[in-house]
Amino acid sequence: MIDHVYISVSDIEKSRAFYRDALKPLGWSEFGNYDATSGPDDVPDLFGLGDETYLSGAGVGSSIWLRQRKPGETGLYVGIVCDSNEAVDAAYAAAINAGAIDEGAPADRTYFAPGYYAANVADFDGNRLEFVHKAWNDK
Repeated sequence: MIDHVYISVSDIEKSRAFYRDALKPLGWSEFGNYDATSGPDDVPDLFGLGDETYLSGAGVGSSIWLRQRKPGETGLYVGIVCDSNEAVDAAYAAAINAGAIDEGAPADRTYFAPGYYAANVADFDGNRLEFVHKAWNDK
C-alpha cells in the first residue's frame, strides 16, 4: 500500500487550490503543513492533503504532500507502508543490494511524529522511495 506521495510543484498556492478542489469529492482535504525548520536540512516545507481514513486515524490511509520544485527536479517520491520496523529494515537492505542509493538508513524520524520509523533510497533515475512504519497504524 502507498502511504504518501510527494509532488514537486512550481506554484505551491495554485497547486494547493487545485488538489484541494480536485480531491474534495473523494473525501480528501487539507490537514496541515510541515515546517522544514523543525527537521533535517534535506526535508523541505510540505503541504498535506489526506483521505478520510488518514485524517481520522482510524486505519492506514493515504496522503499527498506538495513541495516546492527545485530547478531541474523531476523525480517522484513515494512512501510505502511497512508492517513493522523490521520490514523497513528488510526493504531498505534489499533495495541497497539491488543497487539503490542510500538517502537515509532505517531510523526513528521523530521530527515527523513519535513512532515514525523509516528508511530512504533512490533509484538510478533519482526517483525516491521511503519505506515507513507508523506505530499508530498497528491498531
